[in-house]
Amino acid sequence: MSESNQHLEALQDIRQMMQRSSRFISLSGLSGIAAGVWALVGAFFAYDWITEYYNSYDNRGNFSGPEFSRLQWKLFLLAAVVLALALLSAFYFTWRRTKETKSPLWNHTSRQLTINVAIPLIAGGLYVLAMLQHNEWRFIVPACLVFYGLALVNGSKYTVSDIRYLGFSEIILGLAATQFIGYGLYFWAVGFGVLHIIYGFIMWWKNERKPAVTV
Repeated sequence: MSESNQHLEALQDIRQMMQRSSRFISLSGLSGIAAGVWALVGAFFAYDWITEYYNSYDNRGNFSGPEFSRLQWKLFLLAAVVLALALLSAFYFTWRRTKETKSPLWNHTSRQLTINVAIPLIAGGLYVLAMLQHNEWRFIVPACLVFYGLALVNGSKYTVSDIRYLGFSEIILGLAATQFIGYGLYFWAVGFGVLHIIYGFIMWWKNERKPAVTV
């Protein structure tokens, strides 16, 4: 091996070490796929409940406050369950990936990633709760998508670059949803379901897929 090749390999090793120290690269693509699947399952149940309510509303020809309140609580609890399952899946698959890469799950970089993602998410959550307080449902889905996208973009400098593009996609989709009021559930399913599955698969294919063994 020539001396120039040795220097090149040494530089590549240094670059990989710097990347590992500045970015949390153990984020698993499978966690994104799992989150997308949970989101699609939740969207299915939400669509079924909303359709059932409006079919009953059309048959009665009047508005029922108590029934609408029950629907609101059911949807809120459903969203909480989907979020909990997505977080548990993300923790499990990321923890499993840290074991494979022999890297710590909780260090300075992962803390910075968590903080930078949490700030826009907490702000967005409080904003959504304020809209619910004033019975403003029309822009809840756009707000969720936009704030979630901002959280991904904000935290992307501490992890794999694919997260940044997912964040931009969520923001664009959320802004588009503001122009199609009444179709929020479809945008929700695409943003939190389909996009997560697509980007999770891309991350898995690029970073986690084991290459085929050739004989």
